[in-house]
Amino acid sequence: MSMRRLDRAVADYVASREQLISATEEFVELVRGIIDDAGINYLTVTGRTKSVPSFTAKARGILAADPGADPLVAVTDQVGVRVITYVQRDIDAVAELLAEQFTVLDDRDLGEETAAAGRFGYASRHLLVSRAAGDAVGPAAGDPTAYEPLTCASIQLRTVLQHAWAEFEHDIRYKGTVPPEQVPDLDRRFTLAAGLIELADREFGAIRDRLQAGLGDSSVGAIDALDPRISAQELATFLAGRYSSAGWSRTDHYEWISGLLLELGIASLDELSATLRDVDSAAVTAAMGYRYPPGAVRRLDDDLLSRFGDTYVALHGNAHRREALEARRANLTTSP
Repeated sequence: MSMRRLDRAVADYVASREQLISATEEFVELVRGIIDDAGINYLTVTGRTKSVPSFTAKARGILAADPGADPLVAVTDQVGVRVITYVQRDIDAVAELLAEQFTVLDDRDLGEETAAAGRFGYASRHLLVSRAAGDAVGPAAGDPTAYEPLTCASIQLRTVLQHAWAEFEHDIRYKGTVPPEQVPDLDRRFTLAAGLIELADREFGAIRDRLQAGLGDSSVGAIDALDPRISAQELATFLAGRYSSAGWSRTDHYEWISGLLLELGIASLDELSATLRDVDSAAVTAAMGYRYPPGAVRRLDDDLLSRFGDTYVALHGNAHRREALEARRANLTTSP
């Protein structure tokens, strides 16, 4: 391995890292906006720019295996985004949404790979995506020449339980403090925990499905008698009845759209019900052409856009997304 080649790659990485930090922040906002816009519930969307020591270690390994490689292209997780959802089904939905918005260069479901080998263990879906403009078709998945550090990101998708297992396992193993004689027992215990987590993830999905078939999430938000808005709890229950097939939305999204309702002069469920009485919600959703069933708040958002048009777009609470609302409104006007 050429140390000069490694030193040059590290120096170039250090020089570009400030730009990569900005690119990371942009990717986090883009991914969070895509998921929020679809109304999918999630725990966190976070990002990190690869540290210089981590880049150096990975570049050293790459050059040891292939002295002619370019680490600035071969290290494809310089910009990293992590999405933590509550259930496995939402990971699949998020992956589909991201595939609609970005060019997917690589897609690996490490949980499926582990299961295909007949084992339990690390479970996480890893996407390598590009937001480079000017390529309508996009490069083929797995094409290594398509990677550009400032326009690409490695996105990890995990459930809360998968994330907890991975973080704990990484912390234990990489501290290097486990005596060699204890490694077999440690491996067995981690395998057992991974199997239990897979079972728990399935049960959490079943629990959510069962609850969504009922009255909705009665634990969403607390009612504040001094707040003139419809409470998040009341709104969640109302929307669960109106949009019975829709998934839950984040608690803060119920509170946010309740503020938009107040801007429209709607401060009670009776007023909201009267407002939506003549809106054909099924037709509105069909016009939007969603590939994944939108969440309850997104369904209400669409119905309000259909009902109020320009007035809704112009609300103060919509100032940050007027362009997106106009694009969605165009779907309503062009649908048959």
